[in-house]
Amino acid sequence: AEPAFAAVMAQFVYGKKISKAKWLCLPVIIGGVILASVKELDFAWSALISACIANMFAAVKGNESKKLMETEGLKERMGSVGNQFALTSILGFLMSVPLVLAKEGSKFGEFVNLWKTNPAISTNLIASGLWFYGYNELATMTLKKTGAVTQSVANTAKRVIVIVGVAIVLGESLDPIKLLGCGIGIGGVFLYSVIDNLLAKKE
Repeated sequence: AEPAFAAVMAQFVYGKKISKAKWLCLPVIIGGVILASVKELDFAWSALISACIANMFAAVKGNESKKLMETEGLKERMGSVGNQFALTSILGFLMSVPLVLAKEGSKFGEFVNLWKTNPAISTNLIASGLWFYGYNELATMTLKKTGAVTQSVANTAKRVIVIVGVAIVLGESLDPIKLLGCGIGIGGVFLYSVIDNLLAKKE
């Protein structure tokens, strides 16, 4: 549901108009992802509420980042999208430290011990951190070229592609419902990207 949150925030909070045709594409994309992942769902209200909160903050982050990129004077001082993302990451880390210490501070010694004695943990932690940073910096670059809603749509399409990719790598069979969901999700993303141009040509 991230694209829906991003669209609502963009249109009604940040004043970025989204065409009716693109609004109609969002349920198709979200429905495709739901179908593709339906067998992995283990429904719980706490998970639903947490996911909605996460989607809301992702929408705010995308729109605020785009707004920052377009702010005269500030964008020149930032220097580049990479610098902007680095500053955002540093601020996010500093704001997270008190919460982490409050919730997990008592386990820090145990974590340090595991880090020193288990190479798999330290290696995988560094590797996953670098990959995650690189992916999010690329997402921020995409945001500069497009917009917050388009980035959220692409992020949703990524989930469908990951489901198919993992199934291929692990040799898992894709049942018809999952394949149908993947097709609908990817088709919906493609339609979202071209719908305004198609309608403009007809007019």
